Amino acid sequence: MPDTTLMPIPGQIDPVPVARDITPREDGRVDLIGLPKDRIRELFAEAGLDAKQAKLRAKQVFHWLYHRGVTEFEAMTDIAKTMRPWLAERFVIGRPDVVEAQHSTDGTRKWLLRTSDGHEFEMVFIPDETRGTLCVSSQVGCTLNCRFCHTGTMRLVRNLTPGEIVGQVMLARDALGEWPKGKMDFADEETEAAYTSDGRLLTNIVMMGMGEPLYNFDNVKGALNLVMDGDGLALSKRRITLSTSGVVPMMERCGQEIGVNLAVSLHAVTKDVRDEIVPLNRKYGIEELLQACADYPGASNARRITFEYVMLDGVNDSDEDARELVRLLREYDLPAKVNLIPFNPWPGAPYACSTPERVRRFSEIVFEAGISAPVRTPRGRDIDAACGQLKTAAEKKSRADRDREAALAAAPAA
Repeated sequence: MPDTTLMPIPGQIDPVPVARDITPREDGRVDLIGLPKDRIRELFAEAGLDAKQAKLRAKQVFHWLYHRGVTEFEAMTDIAKTMRPWLAERFVIGRPDVVEAQHSTDGTRKWLLRTSDGHEFEMVFIPDETRGTLCVSSQVGCTLNCRFCHTGTMRLVRNLTPGEIVGQVMLARDALGEWPKGKMDFADEETEAAYTSDGRLLTNIVMMGMGEPLYNFDNVKGALNLVMDGDGLALSKRRITLSTSGVVPMMERCGQEIGVNLAVSLHAVTKDVRDEIVPLNRKYGIEELLQACADYPGASNARRITFEYVMLDGVNDSDEDARELVRLLREYDLPAKVNLIPFNPWPGAPYACSTPERVRRFSEIVFEAGISAPVRTPRGRDIDAACGQLKTAAEKKSRADRDREAALAAAPAA
């Protein structure tokens, strides 16, 4: 049974973070994915290697994990054959288990994943002509209860570990076939340049999946440090965006300690409306949030803050709302881009999407003020992978249903 006693009862409070960097496994082995090189070295030393051996093996293993994407110690050809079974007895190279993989008619891919202690969450890959973006989850469930968001109807179970976060990136690279091919023993002359995003399908990462990343700050930071590390996955911080609903006290730390692009789920320009649709506004109001954006380290015209704005019919989509949005962004002198997001419906949703004409007019008003305001094209709606639709399929489809579908898919055609 999944352990569901790890987080406090959800509500309009800051969740208590879970002091966990590794999810315990029933077989007692330690999953190395998500651990920094120094932590791997410590574990190897605790397992019995002397300091010199622990340092060397940690360097070798780390290289194979993140540059080659191997999932078995036996594949690490520069490590002595007698050492590989020793590693396999004590450690494991994990990936989240894939419960279900779905493909949209527009090319979007969604995976329902399961942790080793039985919790399920989702990730989404969105391909475009010039980029491929992986939408990564940071928590199982969410505590923010944003009223337009399907994920917000779930209860918060627990934070994902660094390994469960970076494991999503590893799994996507597995699925896309993006690890280097051929024999590649450990070599000092290999450089970060060999592992850039150029020519890859997966070029960008957005922390916009299930959960609020800044309520799992330490684990998100640990995972993204591995993604950005030149000895790790070596993806530039300029290709990573973290989205927050406005956890103001953590925003400056995010800029200073992680340094990735910032996106803010704004969605309204008045207190009453934002209190309704983004309840976190009752704790950190619009003015406080925008001041934190103005103070965000690294924000500039070259690295604008993205404001996400879901278009809800008759709620936040008037001409007056658009003009107030412009006024606020000017008042705080924000280097801003506004992403207008047509509302993606889900069963029981209390809102409807603004009409195309209303969305277009809202966009024009913001554009005319000199602020970029593109309308995001919904992607993956047919598989519930679009913005605000993520909610584990376990709550929509029984295990028997999934097993039946898998059996039908595997059966030979008549």
